[in-house]
Amino acid sequence: MPRPIRATIFPAALRHNLNVARRCAPQSRVWSIIKANAYGHGIERVFAGLRGTDGFGLLDLDEAVRLRELGWEGPILLLEGFFKPEDIALITQYRLTTTVHCEEQLRMLEQARPAGPLSIQLKMNTGMNRLGFRPEQYRAAWERARAMPWIGSIVHMMHFSDADGERGIAHQVQAFDATVVNLPGEASLSNSAATLWHPAAHRHWVRPGIMLYGASPTGIAADVAQFDLQPAMSLTSEIIGVQQLAPGDTVGYGSRFTADTAMRIGVVACGYADGYPRHAPGWGDTFTPVLVDGTRTRMVGRVSMDMLAVDLTPCPSAGVGTPVTLWGEGLSIDEVAAASGTIGYELMCAVAPRVPVSVADGD
Repeated sequence: MPRPIRATIFPAALRHNLNVARRCAPQSRVWSIIKANAYGHGIERVFAGLRGTDGFGLLDLDEAVRLRELGWEGPILLLEGFFKPEDIALITQYRLTTTVHCEEQLRMLEQARPAGPLSIQLKMNTGMNRLGFRPEQYRAAWERARAMPWIGSIVHMMHFSDADGERGIAHQVQAFDATVVNLPGEASLSNSAATLWHPAAHRHWVRPGIMLYGASPTGIAADVAQFDLQPAMSLTSEIIGVQQLAPGDTVGYGSRFTADTAMRIGVVACGYADGYPRHAPGWGDTFTPVLVDGTRTRMVGRVSMDMLAVDLTPCPSAGVGTPVTLWGEGLSIDEVAAASGTIGYELMCAVAPRVPVSVADGD
């Protein structure tokens, strides 16, 4: 028998979360973002749940090809655009929409002279300072793109740096609107945070990512509680051993956790080689939450390569074979990530290839 650890993907949750995005931005079309192999969920596994979208956004040409091979005939957006001139032929072949964010990409398009018409999203850098033309460069870039007869539609695009924070979006929206005034074309501004919390930024298209998978853009589960997002992935396992501790006994490498009373601990088949964060705390003032047969408890000691330990005090009937939820229904991935000093995005993407993955039946 294989180890009991398993990740499960829930297409019904993906459909639900996509509908939440539509309710938040009812006048906008939706690019469902499935970069990084659908945030670790698997493009092939999320396709059924998200095929009600208007378009998919991703990074790599091979991801786009996989999506076409699944039967998707709608729009596909390359969020970073292309990297070499030879990529342009594939973009044309697979009918992709490409982001254009720099002088070098414009020059490659001018020289390639593809058959077209090629749809592009011209990206503006309004303060994120990753990709895009600065506002003072943007109109000239737009004029060059517009002059190429093989380019069809041009969507104005930007990305928010603080849609989930105190600074907010006003400074970036102001720069964007001032730059594109009187320029024709649709606009795409909103990531998950702006989709949820900033209606003024919704425009023609929104680009939800993390919210589709049931997690919060801020990394704090309570921040999205009102939207009833559902977890699209669970990571579950079982107890494979039980130890009885006496006061003063320690747990795991480094003896970081010391029992102050007699207690039972369960050893769970899950470790950092499965993608669970090694730095998840199980001692001191902060403990990582875990569900044992639906009962909330805490991890104790250090995470090792293949195992971690949990406190069985709240669940005295638990023993070998008792199910354990590392994250999923009843335990937000954001809570686990926050305890570990990271964000749900990282945990989703970090699930190791050795973990078996299934898709929930009936979804």
